[in-house]
Amino acid sequence: MGDKEVKDEQKGGFRASMFIFVLLALDNMGFVANMASLVLYFYGVMHFDLSNSANTLTNFLGSTFLLSLVGGFISDTYFNRLTTCLFFGSLEVLALVIFSVQAALDHLHPDVCGKSSCVKGGIAVMFYTSLYLLALGMGGVRGSLTAFGADQFDEKNPREAKALASFFNWLLLSSTLGSVIGVTGVVWVSTQKAWHWGFIIITVASSIGFLTLALGKPFYRIKTPGQSPILRISQVISVAFKNRKLPLPESHEELYEVYESATLERIAHTNQMRFLDRASILQQNIEPQEWKVCTVTQVEEVKILTRMLPILASTIIMNTCLAQLQTFSVQQGNVMNLKLGSFTVPPPSIPVIPLLFMCILIPLYEFFFVPFARKITHHPSGVTPLQRVGVGLVLSFISMAVAGIVEVKRRDQGLKDPSRPISLFWLSFQYAIFGVADMFTLVGLLEFFYREAPETMKSLSTSFTYLSMSLGYFLSTIFVDVINAVTKRITPSKQGWLHGLDFNHNNLNLFYWFLAILSCINFFNYLYWASWYKYKDEDSNSMVNLNALKSAEERKQDEEEKKDGKVKAKESSQTSEANTEGPSSSDETDDGRNSREWKHR
Repeated sequence: MGDKEVKDEQKGGFRASMFIFVLLALDNMGFVANMASLVLYFYGVMHFDLSNSANTLTNFLGSTFLLSLVGGFISDTYFNRLTTCLFFGSLEVLALVIFSVQAALDHLHPDVCGKSSCVKGGIAVMFYTSLYLLALGMGGVRGSLTAFGADQFDEKNPREAKALASFFNWLLLSSTLGSVIGVTGVVWVSTQKAWHWGFIIITVASSIGFLTLALGKPFYRIKTPGQSPILRISQVISVAFKNRKLPLPESHEELYEVYESATLERIAHTNQMRFLDRASILQQNIEPQEWKVCTVTQVEEVKILTRMLPILASTIIMNTCLAQLQTFSVQQGNVMNLKLGSFTVPPPSIPVIPLLFMCILIPLYEFFFVPFARKITHHPSGVTPLQRVGVGLVLSFISMAVAGIVEVKRRDQGLKDPSRPISLFWLSFQYAIFGVADMFTLVGLLEFFYREAPETMKSLSTSFTYLSMSLGYFLSTIFVDVINAVTKRITPSKQGWLHGLDFNHNNLNLFYWFLAILSCINFFNYLYWASWYKYKDEDSNSMVNLNALKSAEERKQDEEEKKDGKVKAKESSQTSEANTEGPSSSDETDDGRNSREWKHR
């Protein structure tokens, strides 16, 4: 083994991940501070009204998470994931500089006009340019950073597979620690001192974070991008449509497949969505070319992504609930008792309670629960990712039910004696429950989408987590507008549940309970799709990579066994091992075969 090989083997792991954790903590410090306080900046400085402030924030956050797909696509296709992170990071820092300048100069603020939005002219151009450039930068970073961090661990290696499961937990912990600083220190500076100082702190922190990421380059495992995942998906759909009238072969072995390298990932054939198998029918007298026939592996990649879509859709409602906690709950806190002794607590800082709770819970989960669960389930993560997501969905509708109860208490006291509002810390109940829900769901989804994704689509697939968040935030905006429009017509007062600026005369509690009921129904929908989902067969995949992982001595022994006629016995032993990645898929997945170069004609 040469020196270069030794160096390559020493790359990756938690030593490389430390640079990523530092970036995530510093960058998330600003991101979460913005999530918590921008609604007040829009309302107090840019002079949007109450509902427009909430909708502008949810649209910004929705755009940020939606644009993560751009980062994921680019890092899978054109640039490697490190380059993608640094490119979009530079756009993020530029946007924060523009934000800071506009916040610092009074003549760049709009005048009060009494309308839903007072931003217009050059001020509007500068405001929306910085806002959506920030969304593009932050989204692009998130679309590539998670997959880049997970690339530092080889999920086919049993020891590194456990480390990969731990990586996602420490990823959440690092972002949580940054969030704690963001919603306390940064938010306090923004709301109590000056908004531009808060933005300047965020700009400096993010700049240091991306510089740290760049300095870690010698320690990273950097995967080169491959063929466009969008192109591969389009080829399967196009060829399957062209061949829609062809009969499916009786055996999947008649479908077209080629392996030119023993290190190529193999995905075993499954019987779900068999109509896509028509893309792998190689007709007579036709040369195997792109857009004429696709390999079984390429078809299975599309099947995997298709199976993921109902799981993604089932988490959208939870993120709609999250949007309410980051908008209406902050506005609630603004009319509550903000005193903690002689200290005035900024309303956007209330999320620090569940964040501190998560800082304690995540290490306990990692060091105590996961090892205990591994002994029972033999799963690298202790429990499957979809089980984690299910727990989070249950806690999310409990959180919204509690939010409705707290709002009733707040409103009743506000109507009874407006001079003595209830304490801000009543909101901590709903925040704490949802914080734990987010811990389970976010990590579960990130791990699920990364582990299950084909090798050529890791970043794009991981971005599905943020796509769910994006759709949740956009749906929140739609819900607010639709609920107001509908309830204006059916309520005796002819005013919507969320009308006006006075929280004491609207029905925010009914809106929270509406979301709680919707979340409960959504949970049962999720149970159906989670039980239907079949995990990717790792045993079959690992057989394709077997020669690449073995030492020279083991390969020589394999060749001798082939000569002695022992191959069949060995393959039977390998394919009979239990799949620890979730429910058994023996009824859906074909047995693995030897990873020789072969072609079905």
